[in-house]
Parts: sequence; structure tokens; C-alpha cells
Amino acid sequence: MLALGSFSRAELSAQTVTAKSDVPPWLYPLAFPPAGAPLPDSVKLLRLPHSTRAFTRAQVSDLFMAKDWYPTSHPPLPAVVATGRRPEVHACGYCHLPAGGGRPENAALAGLPADYIVRQVQAFRSGERRSAWTGPHRPFDLMTRVAKNATEDEVARAAEYFAALTLPRRVRVVEAQRVPRTYVTGALHAVSPGRQREAIGGRIIEVPENHERFELRDERSGFVAYVPPGSIARGRAMTRLGAGGAAACTTCHGESLRGGAIGPPIAGQFPSYVMRQLVAFRSGARAGSAAAPMQAMTAALSTDDLVALSAYVGSLSPRRH
Repeated sequence: MLALGSFSRAELSAQTVTAKSDVPPWLYPLAFPPAGAPLPDSVKLLRLPHSTRAFTRAQVSDLFMAKDWYPTSHPPLPAVVATGRRPEVHACGYCHLPAGGGRPENAALAGLPADYIVRQVQAFRSGERRSAWTGPHRPFDLMTRVAKNATEDEVARAAEYFAALTLPRRVRVVEAQRVPRTYVTGALHAVSPGRQREAIGGRIIEVPENHERFELRDERSGFVAYVPPGSIARGRAMTRLGAGGAAACTTCHGESLRGGAIGPPIAGQFPSYVMRQLVAFRSGARAGSAAAPMQAMTAALSTDDLVALSAYVGSLSPRRH
């Protein structure tokens, strides 16, 4: 049984305010090179520790090529995961990585049930799964494009592949009042040069442990998610007791949030990714009958509540010990 800290159900309800349909901009970082920027280098070979593979910067940027630095660490990649299918079906392993660990801007797919993965692709395709952020957000836009163009067989093969993998733990959740100052690059926050710090406020700030290895799509390089002090304990209590009339998360996602009869495993997912999904459910951007329980759960929760839930979920080990 997980400890609930000093929170009671009444205290959680008292601290929860009626949710507004606000969508925090800090949750959707986006900054890509402008049109006309120099093309990535296609000559110099880049390498990583403990890997015999080498790729150029241009290959690293190729959406139709999964950067498989550690090919012996997983089963053979299906074609849709390794290379996709031009011109619209990008390689699944480009964004979600060959071993399915993903990155903060997208889902970690390893260990998710195959039928759940298939249903999510169908929801992207039908428009039932949309982003709460109405402006451009490249990770979501790319996934929607793939979902609308992939064949049923391609989706099934990718789902079966990722479902058979084990999700590694790749994020450390750290509570801090003040955090390193960051800037936006790609679809992520990165630590600015120097040692300047700033107040975290009510945000989740998720950054790579090693930005160069992150840029090379190294699936063994980890992340740090900074969250406000007290977030993990409050999130832990909310998952067990519910808040604001919401059902406990363990009801659907299982005692340790590693999957239940209804909900998929969520333990160890990236906090910023979890937060985007909670905001999407709360705003109605994720819709349909399967989304109804989550819409009801998030309807009465504040943004601070969602931060706490996301922090706790991300702090858990995805593996059973």
C-alpha cells in the first residue's frame, strides 16, 4: 500500500478548485529552425558511447529512419517502425524510439497493450483524439498525419511490436522551488548556458540530462522533470483517494498504476506528456466513449492538481519488482 502522506479526502477536495478550460502554454514548447536554415550535415559521422553504429546529422533528422543505436537490445524492427512508408507514414521508431521509450514530447509505447495502441491511432485518425493546444504542435501534427495514412496492417504490426517490449525508467522527478533557466528548442525545454535559476511557479519543466545525446535520439539518455515542492505527495494521495469528486486513478489503472482491467499502464510516463493528456481530457479535446471516464475525472481538477498527478505518475517505476 502506498503511503498517503498528510492528505485526507476532505483536504484534497478543499484544495481543489473548479477547473477552467485553460491550456498552459509552457506545456507546448515549440521552436524549430526557420525556413531557409542550413541543411543538417550529411558527411560527418556521429557516435554514441557503447554503440557500434554511426549516423550523420542529416540521418538523425530523417523522419523515415529510426536511429537504432542499440540494435541488439530489442527484437527486429518491423518496417513501419524502422523506416515507415513515404511520403506520409514516418518511421514509428523515429519519434517513439526503437525500444519504445519515447521522449517527453510523445508517448512511451513500450509495454502498452496492443489493442490500446490501435485504438489510439484510430482516435487520432477520426479526430476523437485532438490536442488541447489549438496552435501548431509538431509532435501531435506528425502523429495525426501518420494515423491518417497508415494501413491497418502497419498499425497492427507496430502495436504488437511495442506491446511486447518493457518500458525502461528514463525520467527523474525532482521537486524544486527554483529550477535552471531554460530555453525552447524543438519541442522541448533545454537548460540555458550558465547557472541562472528561476522560480518554477506552477509548471513542470522537463529537460534532457544530456542535450547532445537527446538530439542524437539516444534512447539510453535520461531526463529530469522539475515540479513544484509537495507535488509528488499530493499526486500520490489523489491517485488513491480522488479529489473534487473524481474517482481514484487506481480504480482503472491498477493499484500501482501499471495497468488495470480498464486503463493502460501509466507509471513512469513522462510527466509533461501525462499533463498534456490530462489537459486534453479536461478540455474535451480527447473525446469519444472511451475518453468519458477521464473527462469526468479531470472536469473538477485545477491545473495545479494536474501537475501533481503528472509528477506522481512520472515518479513511479514502470516495472514491477
